[in-house]
Amino acid sequence: MAASKKKETDNFKIAADNRRARYDYEIFDPVEAGIMLTGTEVKGMRSGKATITESYVDVDKKGEVYLINANVPEYLQANRFNHDPRRPRKLLLNKREIAKLAQGVEREGMTIVPLKLYFNAKGRAKLEIALARGKKLHDKRQTERNRDWNREKSRLLRDRG
Repeated sequence: MAASKKKETDNFKIAADNRRARYDYEIFDPVEAGIMLTGTEVKGMRSGKATITESYVDVDKKGEVYLINANVPEYLQANRFNHDPRRPRKLLLNKREIAKLAQGVEREGMTIVPLKLYFNAKGRAKLEIALARGKKLHDKRQTERNRDWNREKSRLLRDRG
């Protein structure tokens, strides 16, 4: 069983990471969502140049979830069959997950933030999204202090040992 766990982590490839989201938002309840892509989008993602930092997730009136404003660069070898780099992409979630996300946005004033775009062990494109609440300035300062202290603490322990 340990070999299968190792194999899963070896094949895990991150295509885009939204590190800024963890600084700007307080993250609650991350969810893994599938993403509908065309062939050239998959090739463009595998190149590792996709960005999700300015993107957001929206639930429409039909109960469908879309990733808006994510940039997946064109695949240059595809010539005329290329895709629009910033087109809305449908996310694949079950109804219970969609209802939970929509409820968090409507009732609690939260937003849905994309955290990570990656390929899982089977080679399928997945997007990690989460309900999030914006941090205030003092919360960001506290996060910065904690990060600096942890860095300093690890430096002291490394030098000591």
